[in-house]
Amino acid sequence: MEPWERTRRRWQHAFFVSWLVLTSAGALVEVGQVLPVALVAGLAAWYAVWFVLRVPASGKAGAEVPLPYVLGGGLLWLGLFAIDSSFLVVALAVLVPYCMDALRVGLVAVVSFAGGWLWHRYHSTGAVTWSEIATTALIALSGAIAVGYISSMARQSDERKRLIEQLQAAQEARAAAERQAGVAAERQRLARDIHDSLTQGFASVVMLLEAAEATLPDNRHLTQALRAARENLVESRRVVGALRPGQLDECGLPEALQQLSGRLSDETGIDAHTVITGTPRPLEERAQAELLRVAQEAAANVRRHAGAERVTLTLSYMEDLIVLDVHDDGDGFDPGRAASGHGLSIMLERMEQLGGTLIVESAPGAGATVVASLPVGVPVSVGAS
Repeated sequence: MEPWERTRRRWQHAFFVSWLVLTSAGALVEVGQVLPVALVAGLAAWYAVWFVLRVPASGKAGAEVPLPYVLGGGLLWLGLFAIDSSFLVVALAVLVPYCMDALRVGLVAVVSFAGGWLWHRYHSTGAVTWSEIATTALIALSGAIAVGYISSMARQSDERKRLIEQLQAAQEARAAAERQAGVAAERQRLARDIHDSLTQGFASVVMLLEAAEATLPDNRHLTQALRAARENLVESRRVVGALRPGQLDECGLPEALQQLSGRLSDETGIDAHTVITGTPRPLEERAQAELLRVAQEAAANVRRHAGAERVTLTLSYMEDLIVLDVHDDGDGFDPGRAASGHGLSIMLERMEQLGGTLIVESAPGAGATVVASLPVGVPVSVGAS
């Protein structure tokens, strides 16, 4: 329960106690019996059970009237009223928790009290004058206005609370968007730095080694150095692409996957193609980027290790899931031994950050399948990836 709601309930408790004391003290002194004292104590305990020990789930007394409390409190009050009609006003204490919030209950309490008071006067004197009826009606009208005013204030308080909660949610969403924009900007900066330093450096090294290879006799170390420089140039470009998947700026995820499989076929001779199943629908920007990076990492693994002849990228739009499946018919591997590998661990982290899953199915000589799935409509947590 929020602090302001706890303060509100403390005032309600004080209101109930004060009304119970004011409406029953005089009658208890006048009657002077043990049973009324026990019934008043029972009424106080009954209130404590429902509104002190057992806090309503909504935290608001008037939001949901607990019928057992009304019935039990009403029976205790009827016992007091049967002993002496001067206990009539004790009924107000029973219904005080609702007069603060529930308009209909408060009006019923006012009308019931007015009718009970007239009956009490008739029972005591044998007649009710028109002036007493008019006075009672005016008091009842004043009570109804007071109940309506308190009820309207309670509704305004609830409305303000709802607006504050909406404002807080909007501020949190804005802060999350700003954090995500900051992460994207940092990724762009890293991509530029890597491209301008490492990638350009590796490209220069490759050019120098190629020139040296053309003028020098065959040298095993020179050949190995050239191969290593070319591999690292490719890797640095892959890292830049993973940090900044520019394909998504120009097209959607399905088209980006088709471009990825097309490049894989052109550059390696592997029969690679993309399959889209289900009805494509809009997907959160970061989710698209992370799925594309998973596909890029899986394709890079196929280039380096698989020795595959055929690769299939399948993007499936299901009712509550988006599933990316990358399958190759290559050499395969033992997933248990490869689970600690850097590439697989990065793919797993990407999916876990988005609330998704990553499954790797493979065996030596049986190819490999990487399955990444994301739930539809799950909020994306912003963080480093």
